[in-house]
Amino acid sequence: MCSSWVVFTFCCLGQLCADQSLKPQIAASWLAANNPTLTTVTLQKPFCMFDSSLHPNKSYAVYLYAMEESASAISSLVINSSKPLDSTFQQTRGGQLGPYKAALFNVPNCASPPRLPDVGDINKLSDVLKQYLFRVGDDGNCLYDPNFLGICNPPLAPDATYRFKYLLLDTTEGIVKDQTLWSDAIKTRRVKLPSKIDTWPGRRSGDMIVITSILSVLMFLLLAGFLASVSSVVMRSEDSSAETRRMPQTVQQSELKP
Repeated sequence: MCSSWVVFTFCCLGQLCADQSLKPQIAASWLAANNPTLTTVTLQKPFCMFDSSLHPNKSYAVYLYAMEESASAISSLVINSSKPLDSTFQQTRGGQLGPYKAALFNVPNCASPPRLPDVGDINKLSDVLKQYLFRVGDDGNCLYDPNFLGICNPPLAPDATYRFKYLLLDTTEGIVKDQTLWSDAIKTRRVKLPSKIDTWPGRRSGDMIVITSILSVLMFLLLAGFLASVSSVVMRSEDSSAETRRMPQTVQQSELKP
């Protein structure tokens, strides 16, 4: 179990406390701004969740599963005969047909919580966040890399509702030792239509933005044409002046010849 100091520290960080429900939690807003996004959800890692299931001389890992809210309850199981489910993003159509394995990482060490001074240090904050948070949907390349063999964590669908689950795997025996409940429903953001874009100040519509852009381009072309015309006139004027200066010299030479 976590000591009272560890629990206090985790609560201050927006992390999971020992007395909370055993299910994934969305990251605190001050730790992960703009969360969820259109295609990602940032979760807190399962600190102090699996302590009672850990035993010495054993090796463990945590699997993160994701599925869309529309998937049926029957297909929400992630264990098959004490073995973890190996379904992929592609096989489940991005979680529409059931849960898929989105991540694999080490069990967070509850005995070594983040130091509060490190959280306040801008140079260390990024490493602290990577250690204690996980971003679902953060890999945009694994689906299109034919040589990719690892667990794929592709972008989530916009305006879709997801649930997440952590599973504790005994890697020594290859069997599941524990799991959390499914998380509360978490919805990704919706793509804004042009007519809904906030164009403060003025709050003009998307159509007005398009019209303004076209007029700006036309104004630029008109100005460019005007400058080209002026430049052409100036060049012709200079050519005429040069020709006028050459004519007296020619007349003078013709007068000197006789």
